[in-house]
Amino acid sequence: MRYGFTTGSAACAAAKAAAYMLLLGIKKEKISIETPKGIMYETDILDINFSKNMVSCAVLKDGGDDPDVTTGCLVYAEVSLADEGNEIRIEGGKGVGRVTKPGLDQPVGNAAINRVPRRMIEKEVRQVCEQSDYRGGLNITISVPDGEEIAKKTFNEKLGIVGGISIIGTSGIVEPMSNQALLDTIRTFLNQRRKEGYDYVAVSPGNYGIDFMQRTYGYDLDRSVKCSNFIGDTIDMAVELGFKAMLLTGHIGKLVKVSGGIMNTHSKEADCRMELIAAAGIRADVTSKTLKEVLLSVSTEEALRLIKHENKLEAVMNNILEKVMYNLKKRAGEYLDIECILYSNEFGELAKSEGADRWLTLLVQEQEQ
Repeated sequence: MRYGFTTGSAACAAAKAAAYMLLLGIKKEKISIETPKGIMYETDILDINFSKNMVSCAVLKDGGDDPDVTTGCLVYAEVSLADEGNEIRIEGGKGVGRVTKPGLDQPVGNAAINRVPRRMIEKEVRQVCEQSDYRGGLNITISVPDGEEIAKKTFNEKLGIVGGISIIGTSGIVEPMSNQALLDTIRTFLNQRRKEGYDYVAVSPGNYGIDFMQRTYGYDLDRSVKCSNFIGDTIDMAVELGFKAMLLTGHIGKLVKVSGGIMNTHSKEADCRMELIAAAGIRADVTSKTLKEVLLSVSTEEALRLIKHENKLEAVMNNILEKVMYNLKKRAGEYLDIECILYSNEFGELAKSEGADRWLTLLVQEQEQ
């Protein structure tokens, strides 16, 4: 199955091409960028428009073999010279949503262009500035003419993003999401590790939190087996293949669902994150006022912030971990020793099971060999 590329990659490519044409004065009909995943992305540049101090152009969003609602839309970048300073200023234009509720990747009031695409754009555009020996600033506006209409097919309005789509992507690529293909991939990685002689394995839903794990524990999360949303299926496969221990690490936004016995954490299967956090809050004597606010939160990070304000975060997280561990052990039965670490972007480590440190130490030692 063929990889696709995120709206973030499309925006980055368009911005780089527009900057190139503005600063070097040369028409650019193809451009390439390096995605955070390390995969190069080359694409055609469309609808090029020049003026004295501005260039705009577009890239066609390519979803690969896993097309979503944004596949086929045009993502534009308009780049102009800044009047002063040397900053790269990135803003959203028509069809790019704006954040209206706290707890999302960007603060309230900002265009919904997430931090990874912003870093991608700045990195690639800075390279063009160096190539052209330009030392001034640039204003970059990302727009998606059909974005407002496309956004009606997404959860953006519910999340508090109005006026268009989000420019997102943490790896820059869209990996095909055929369930069977994903399950086969998980099995392949587990089987490979088992054949290497290991009877323990680190598992995580993805690379979300990779910086936290490296900074806090010295562990490269990219070395873990990625289970995506298939936590229950991954446990089943680990048992079948003869693993004796598993360390599951993940962001609270995914793993809180496991506290409710949800073993496929895809939002299409179930999403009761706030309800589960609120239930844990009841058990920890969080006030009803805060619990009502938790239920209205748009992200787990926002919900944790509310609970932290009452100095109940540790109690609530330990309660959630207890439920998570119960459901993990119930799924594994007596065959697999499972430990777990929960974390968040804002608060770092939230809770970890009693035996987690032992396996984490082994994993860190292994990667250093």
